[in-house]
Amino acid sequence: MPFAFPKVYPILDASFIPSTGRAEFLHRLGLSLTDAGITLLEYRNKTGAETEILTDSAILRASMPSGRTKLILDDRADLVDRAGFDGVHVDAGDISPAQARSLLGPDRIVGTFGGSEALLPGILEAPVDYLAVGPVFETRTKQTAKEPIGIDGVRRLREEAGLGKVLSAAAGVTLETAKAVLDAGASMVAVSEAIFHTPDPAVTFSQWVRQLR
Repeated sequence: MPFAFPKVYPILDASFIPSTGRAEFLHRLGLSLTDAGITLLEYRNKTGAETEILTDSAILRASMPSGRTKLILDDRADLVDRAGFDGVHVDAGDISPAQARSLLGPDRIVGTFGGSEALLPGILEAPVDYLAVGPVFETRTKQTAKEPIGIDGVRRLREEAGLGKVLSAAAGVTLETAKAVLDAGASMVAVSEAIFHTPDPAVTFSQWVRQLR
């Protein structure tokens, strides 16, 4: 049965994880997010060593069981199996979507960047489950030189993609803007700072779900 993508999913950037008490923090976070009903989460660590990525991943997997939450690893398709994760997100500079699909097989989730002002040439034929588009608004969480496309940009990309593709709108989306982004044609919104820079990410996520229901 195909995975039903949620309207909102968090991206846990490693910069949000404290160096002191890291394992306990991740364990408690994973349990609380699972209890809050998160079904999809991406873990992103652009600078950490392989050992750190795998250690963090093991804690997240143990506290977020595969039967309840799909876990996506950013960039590192080569570590997905060892991490026990459910898929990967690859961008320009990583391996190609086709290489990721070949490595992980047909049943894992593969996502990639689909475009900003316009869809990337040939991207609709890529063997992926979703296309990330944006940045929708300005963001401090991920380094990007691309200009924000705004809600109108999301609408243009949906028109280009047609109705059959899952589009994930990312960067700078807030609780106040999320509904408009979805109404413009995004299938789901990816959020990072708006959830993990709050006192209780699980409570914040629940607020998002209630508002977007």
